[in-house]
Amino acid sequence: MKSFDLCLAWDWEYDADFVSLLQAASQSSGLSLFQITTENLTEIVQLLYDEEITFKTFFDRASDTNEYFDPIAQWACSHVQYHINLQKRAHLAWDKEKMHSAISIYGHTPFTIILPSYSEQPVLPEIDLGRLGTSFTIKPANGGGGVGVIKEATSLEQVYAARQQFPSQRYLLQTYVTPATLDSHKAWFRVICCVGKVYACWWDMDTHVYTPVSCREETLFNLSSLKHIALSVADICKLELFSTEIALTHEGHFVIIDYVNDPIDLRLQSKAYDGVPDAIVRDIAETLIMETGKRILDQREGRSAAVDSRQMRYSSSLMLQYTG
Repeated sequence: MKSFDLCLAWDWEYDADFVSLLQAASQSSGLSLFQITTENLTEIVQLLYDEEITFKTFFDRASDTNEYFDPIAQWACSHVQYHINLQKRAHLAWDKEKMHSAISIYGHTPFTIILPSYSEQPVLPEIDLGRLGTSFTIKPANGGGGVGVIKEATSLEQVYAARQQFPSQRYLLQTYVTPATLDSHKAWFRVICCVGKVYACWWDMDTHVYTPVSCREETLFNLSSLKHIALSVADICKLELFSTEIALTHEGHFVIIDYVNDPIDLRLQSKAYDGVPDAIVRDIAETLIMETGKRILDQREGRSAAVDSRQMRYSSSLMLQYTG
């Protein structure tokens, strides 16, 4: 059986630059990277089930949107020890209702009303929208890319219509947050977490352009809380790589707007105006490879220690037999 250190499953053409950076980092570290794409998918499924190849670490950037990768993801869940964004953790993180319940303990969430799905309860009891403020956001509990999200809603009619658009979805109604302005920047941030590293960026809500928060800006505007909040989210969702959106209100409160984004868009900013700054993507690739190497080394050392322990117990047993 041939074994690889890291397997990456991907099918989005715009991931190509990130994959190249991951490949370069793996080569520099002496680790083997195996890629599963739509071109070799059928062949690899057969090889896996025939036990001809295996992987020490699995990174899935395909099965969330492409069901043909499900057999790979399912195989990995029961055969691969280490994962970057383990599937069952990712599925929990995608549920905004569950994340809200967990994250609200830290007090960084907007005021929220959670509604049952239309299928569960077509007719709702009276809702006091006044508690949400002058406008609010309507979000389905599951889904990404802004699908089904209505910003600055103001009426119950909009709530009723949204629930019927996706009748199986539970919905979150959240106070619409207007960010403060800091030195011409709207204080809206997209913060990327990667294995304990935090990359905080100003994020333009209209253009979706990233601008890294500088050390000077972090000090000047007292933005160190961005890192602490993002690491708290990481501790809850247990994902190695994700992003979160955080706004700073006029009252000086940091509020998490979008709890966990996964998988994240890793297009290079040099190739797409709304991509992630190249240096951040490169560092993410290198960090993931370093983490892969560390896990593999820890596993080897753990096995070695276990063997040494067994040998010591065996030697002690022989000594007792000899002296007895």
